[in-house]
Amino acid sequence: MYPAELEEYFESIGEQRFRARQVFSWLHNGVRAFADMTNLSLKLRDRLDEEFLITVPELTLKQVSKTDGTVKYLWRVQGDDLIESVLMEYAHGKTICISTQVGCKMGCVFCASTIGGLKRNLAASEMIDQVLFSELDSENRISNIVLMGIGEPLDNFDNVMRFIKLISHPQGMNIGSRHLTLSTCGIIENIDRLSEYSVQLTLAISLHAPDDETRSRLMPMSRDTSVRNLVDACQRYFEKTGRRVTYEYAMIDKLNDSPEHAALLVELLKNTGSHLNLIMLSAVPQRALNASTKESVAAFTGVLAGRGINFTVRRSLGVDIEASCGQLRRRKLNSTETVNGVMGSN
Repeated sequence: MYPAELEEYFESIGEQRFRARQVFSWLHNGVRAFADMTNLSLKLRDRLDEEFLITVPELTLKQVSKTDGTVKYLWRVQGDDLIESVLMEYAHGKTICISTQVGCKMGCVFCASTIGGLKRNLAASEMIDQVLFSELDSENRISNIVLMGIGEPLDNFDNVMRFIKLISHPQGMNIGSRHLTLSTCGIIENIDRLSEYSVQLTLAISLHAPDDETRSRLMPMSRDTSVRNLVDACQRYFEKTGRRVTYEYAMIDKLNDSPEHAALLVELLKNTGSHLNLIMLSAVPQRALNASTKESVAAFTGVLAGRGINFTVRRSLGVDIEASCGQLRRRKLNSTETVNGVMGSN
């Protein structure tokens, strides 16, 4: 709840409005039960416990990379659902990648998150919990958030916008929107909706192909959306917000990594003022896809170089702990299915 909503509630039950600040502060500092809000009367704590729920995720599994210190968390949330978060170390501080849905319906062929489809949207509180309890566990201040874990953020638009407003609140965790990156497959109507909000986040587009035919093979949700229309929507976002758009491009062997693909990418992104992140594909056991070879990457980037395209070949983090989104959740679900005798039902 927003502080203003809490104020209205406390006023409606005959309590002072300042109780909203107290409760909001407790919630955004990791309180696990109303009984622990010691500056409230016992009577008020009991009433809050009767009327409200504090979401507290259960840490089911934690993996720490021996190579770069990346931490992967598997959380059990409401409804016995599993979600993932990944805490990464960069020169500018700690960045957390969080999930926005339980599962995903986008169907991208290179991603483990979408296997089994979408189960439900996460509430704003469940997104905040991933940041808050990861920070408490690591005992390190988290300075940046990436909405790039399990799920499609723009398919859970209202809850994601509530999360963004809450996480940046000065009485809460106070992580401003300029420190947020939202990654989307490209739901055009919601990109346009997002541009209407005064949030200065970074928009990252999961592009992965420069042409409609290749992209629809990799990302079935894109069959009704041309690559050109997607880039045009991103240009509208850029012009409205002044925020440079980032395009994510997973390098997949023999599928989207030829010099011809690179040439098409140049034509698509030139003069857009955007930035291109080339990512080495993380292999998913259930998917027969491999990362591009070093030779292919060199030939690909050779076409991009000097053609007015700002690009980075991103380093991979947490390779030894299944840090790509959905892999750890999938393995845990599969082990449960095996125990229950229904292996493969999803």
